[in-house]
Amino acid sequence: MMLGGIEAGGTKFVLAVGTSPDSVLARHVIPTHDPATTLAEAAAWFAGRGIGALGIGCFGPVELDPRSERWGFITTTPKPGWADCDVAGYMAAALGVPVGFDTDVNAAALAEHRAAGGGAGSLAYLTIGTGIGGGLVLEGRPVHGIAHPEVGHIYPRRHPQDVDFAGVCPHHGDCLEGLAAGPAILARWGASLSDLPEDHPGHAIIADYVAQACHLLFATTAVGEVVIGGGVAQTPGLARRVAARARELDAGYLPGGARHAVIRPRLGGDSGIVGALLLAQGTAGA
Repeated sequence: MMLGGIEAGGTKFVLAVGTSPDSVLARHVIPTHDPATTLAEAAAWFAGRGIGALGIGCFGPVELDPRSERWGFITTTPKPGWADCDVAGYMAAALGVPVGFDTDVNAAALAEHRAAGGGAGSLAYLTIGTGIGGGLVLEGRPVHGIAHPEVGHIYPRRHPQDVDFAGVCPHHGDCLEGLAAGPAILARWGASLSDLPEDHPGHAIIADYVAQACHLLFATTAVGEVVIGGGVAQTPGLARRVAARARELDAGYLPGGARHAVIRPRLGGDSGIVGALLLAQGTAGA
């Protein structure tokens, strides 16, 4: 069966078709415009390609409760025009195929879990870019509760060199996303993290906030790995700084010890789209 996948991000949609998550035959990228334009362009690209199932890893927040009439919707996103958007329903109706739907970070976590060997292993995927989000795979399954994790909106302890910055999150101000995502870095220092000099204090400040999130994930979920992706995470040396700071925060206490690791994605920039194809595969086999 031909599978289709969408990595639906706030700035771009990555589309792909393939016979499996390991065999992508075609790929396409479209900018994220308004919902009507973007979803119509995505459906038009898939039309005639013979897909039997579609997987969507989507920016959020989204509704994941299969009992809800709003399953497959983007819900309270601050992205203009996209709140209350029925992404899964639109694509299912346009293409006439079953749709698997999850957060973009859960999809990426699934793909990274599979790349690490799959099975009953556990990991978290933390994306640090325009926003911050976290996906969890525990014992081989993505975590869903009454909704989905929102790791980007925890409140870290303020770094002693960063006490005056109010944060940029429109909902929470100085939550993790409000302090460490790309727009927060630009608002503070007028440049991206990768463009700051190596000795700039911003590197240690951002590493500290991300390390606090990693420590929280290690301490509360006992995952073995936190995979950090996204544009900010590509800053040279950031993963190393985060790993070192997370070890300091642990202070030798957690029973997982050195088995807890902070790493870059095994799949590079393909984690999201591979995860979307895995969602399609799971839907096709349901």
